[in-house]
Amino acid sequence: MHPSTTESDGGRRVGAVRRRRQAVLERDVAPGIHRLQHASTNAYLIEDGGSVTLVDSLFPRSRPHLDTALATIGRSIADVRALVLTHAHFDHLGMAEGLQREGVPLWLHQGDARIARHPYRYRTANSRLWYPFRYPGSVPIFAAMTSVGALAVPSVRGTVPIEADAVLDLPGSPRVVPTPGHTDGHVALHFPDRDAVISGDAIVTLDPYTTKTGPRVVAGAATVKPEVALRSLDALEETEATLVLPGHGEVWREGVRAAARAARAAGID
Repeated sequence: MHPSTTESDGGRRVGAVRRRRQAVLERDVAPGIHRLQHASTNAYLIEDGGSVTLVDSLFPRSRPHLDTALATIGRSIADVRALVLTHAHFDHLGMAEGLQREGVPLWLHQGDARIARHPYRYRTANSRLWYPFRYPGSVPIFAAMTSVGALAVPSVRGTVPIEADAVLDLPGSPRVVPTPGHTDGHVALHFPDRDAVISGDAIVTLDPYTTKTGPRVVAGAATVKPEVALRSLDALEETEATLVLPGHGEVWREGVRAAARAARAAGID
């Protein structure tokens, strides 16, 4: 799925924004788990017995791409049993309020409930202001996010609480892995029978703030407690999953232990 855009190319930066606005569906990145990528951000569709769990919800203008992705796998929004958020930052919360209005329950760790209510009020270890000057490659990434609604994410209330270490009674039966640090309520989701862990932003393979690739923890521009985030890599390692499905960047297929080692070595910008 490669939806086109109508924006004219006025230069390399505009062209980069246009490319990043495209959505891509990658099927079966793990058995029955599909990756929907939009504006350098990932959501995941987990199929199980004719129903779907959606993990993270991209941006407000991602909805047509979600509908197309569901149709591609032979499903519709009526088959989505729940939206589970790894955390409540705006680039994961995007469609949540609209889906909730359509009757899709929204599951969220209560440590992030305040961010969901106030998507643009969250603490970070470092100021975001200087990152575009030090890492100008991030400008097209955030321009693309803005073009698909990153600055207009509605607040969300009335979520279903996620409990640490619980196995959720949802398609795919994900086990909740507490991974605070990026946010206070960040969780990863482990699918033991599929040998995969959705890491959210606890491990990414693309840091939008620095454009650095390979397994790493997101920069202090978006991470509230970097040292806690690094300690949370231990919990991800304990899953022993082969496949790491990050919130940003490509799927890591060389094992979560190798990903965690690489993330520790990379440190946090």
